[in-house]
Amino acid sequence: MSGKKMMLMATALLLIACGVGQARIKLVALPERAATVIRLDNPNATLIEEERVLTLQQGTNKVDFSWQGVQIDEDSIRLEVLDHPDNVTLLSVSYPPGESALVWEISSGGDFAETVRISYLLSNIDRLITYNAVADKAETQVDLKSYVVLRNFSGEDFEKARILLDYGEAFEQGIDHEETKRVLFLKAPTVPIRKIWTWDARSIPEPMWDPSRVENQNVGIPVGYRIVNNAASNLGEFALWGGKARIFQDDGHNSTIFLGEDLAPLVPVGEKMELYIGDSRDIVVTQRKMRDNRINPVENNSGHVVMYDTDEIITAKIENFKDSPATLTMIQSIPGEWDMAECNMEYTKKDASTLEFEIELPARTEAGPAAKELTMHYHRRHVRP
Repeated sequence: MSGKKMMLMATALLLIACGVGQARIKLVALPERAATVIRLDNPNATLIEEERVLTLQQGTNKVDFSWQGVQIDEDSIRLEVLDHPDNVTLLSVSYPPGESALVWEISSGGDFAETVRISYLLSNIDRLITYNAVADKAETQVDLKSYVVLRNFSGEDFEKARILLDYGEAFEQGIDHEETKRVLFLKAPTVPIRKIWTWDARSIPEPMWDPSRVENQNVGIPVGYRIVNNAASNLGEFALWGGKARIFQDDGHNSTIFLGEDLAPLVPVGEKMELYIGDSRDIVVTQRKMRDNRINPVENNSGHVVMYDTDEIITAKIENFKDSPATLTMIQSIPGEWDMAECNMEYTKKDASTLEFEIELPARTEAGPAAKELTMHYHRRHVRP
């Protein structure tokens, strides 16, 4: 680190020939960094690893490590001996009262120019991940780029450092205090995409399940691109960090059009990233609750119902007005304890109350829109009034 912010020096305790006296002799003032690594693989903390060469004399040496104007977690500071681990030993660590400093007591078996690695957690230096996705005109693949935005407000200048995230290749980059840099980190030019429509009952009030009951009958369904983080998509080597994504599309005339902006979540290997690009009215979902009866009532001694089950049927008609096939992801929610009596479509149970359907819709024909109908017959158990 720079001399303005942090100081590192080594002193030695040399035994006088008679064995009763000691003298503290300054050996090194601020050794220059031999190498620096900034690890950004944890979003909650930044780990700094730096190598420096200390001039040690045979016997006991004291190394003072102090920092000013920067926020270091002093409990995280570690010292590792690299050149002579069998002959150089860290004996103790002490913290001078009222100072941003510590003192290492090191035993050296000889006179060494010893390379050591010092690591610590440093505050106010972090990173953001952004994505830029350009879809082809046919909307079958995207040119995906990922950038890391480095922001340094730590109070320390890094002339040159090796930057590491938990994916991709490490890269060399210097960054000064109060500086922000944007660096291309991931490039995947041919990532397959699937255009999907999503209808989520959890985010739609029941009165809007039926578009005919909504003023202007103009209910849009969110549409986006789905990317799978796996080898088949030319990805899958590591998780993709969450970040802001901007989505464009090739217009067929050597230019692009802006489709939208979304906040991508963390996507583990094998999972899906869905990038929202707008609302569509080419697919219409009309959902109705056809039955909602109370059954199996349980009464208390006063004759009041304290618990019951339900017998419920929901139907949903899905219509595709597009001239091309489409995939609708339909999400249904059944709260509490429940069991399915009958369902005419396969679903994936995402958690205790969430069901996800993938519904393939053919293109419309001259006779009208293509349509499919979902029917769910289920019981909720042990419901309290």
